Amino acid sequence: MTTAVTAVPPAPSDLASAHFAAEFAFETDCWDVHDALSQQPDFVLLDVRSPALFARGHVAGAINLPVGKIVASKLLHWPQDAVFVTYCAGPHCNGAAKAALRLAELGRPVKIMAGGITGWIDEGFALLPGEAAA
Repeated sequence: MTTAVTAVPPAPSDLASAHFAAEFAFETDCWDVHDALSQQPDFVLLDVRSPALFARGHVAGAINLPVGKIVASKLLHWPQDAVFVTYCAGPHCNGAAKAALRLAELGRPVKIMAGGITGWIDEGFALLPGEAAA
């Protein structure tokens, strides 16, 4: 008996391998970000939510830059090859993807942090309250 899961057969292994390997070029996860932040991070972590949500709680080390504020002039502080990692509220929010698209369109290397704040909390990691820097 075929179920909804197997009604469309899985891709051949070579296609599945290419697909899943490519995902890592576009996203990282909360655990890897947390681990990297405990070392010398080699990326810029952008919280792309509103300043009010950022103030309620954000990942320590993140910079608040809402999606609508991502413009070339705001990125001049970082070298052109700086890697950006964007996050928003969580899997129900597409803000991280919108921000990643803007950064990519500006020629910046970027990944999203899968799970966003929801994933961060689910992993048991703390949020830091406080206002965004001026």
